[in-house]
Amino acid sequence: MVYHNFIDLLNDLIRINNDRIAGYEKAVAELKEEQDNYLKSIFGKMIIISHDHNTDLARLVDFLGGEATTGTTGAGKLYRLWLDVKTIFTGITDKRTVLEVAEKVESAARNAYKEALNEPGLPDELSNLLIAQEATLTESEHQIRALRNASSG
Repeated sequence: MVYHNFIDLLNDLIRINNDRIAGYEKAVAELKEEQDNYLKSIFGKMIIISHDHNTDLARLVDFLGGEATTGTTGAGKLYRLWLDVKTIFTGITDKRTVLEVAEKVESAARNAYKEALNEPGLPDELSNLLIAQEATLTESEHQIRALRNASSG
């Protein structure tokens, strides 16, 4: 079995999580001080989740004999799916728009995981990890959607 493909796939997901971290850090910084502290705490939780995802992904990259990436740029096929939403938090300050953008970020990240799960020959251990991580992204997306819907009323 060729494990190099899985190393590339895992590193693509690490890059996506790194961009997710950077995006939510940017969103927290862009929100005005008087704006929703609850939203800032939600984004903080999502940053922590992405750090946790990366720890697990990097562990598998090491196990497969590769070197885990630390960057936010790359040319992998999953990463290209992510590029459309990579920088969309810049300059956004109103809560509803931040939530709309965050929902797109979560959807893009989740879709990257779905794409990864379609990789032929994916070992069970890796598949199980990606399924669990995708579930946390789905949960985050639902939470963001609920907050967005509540902010429109």
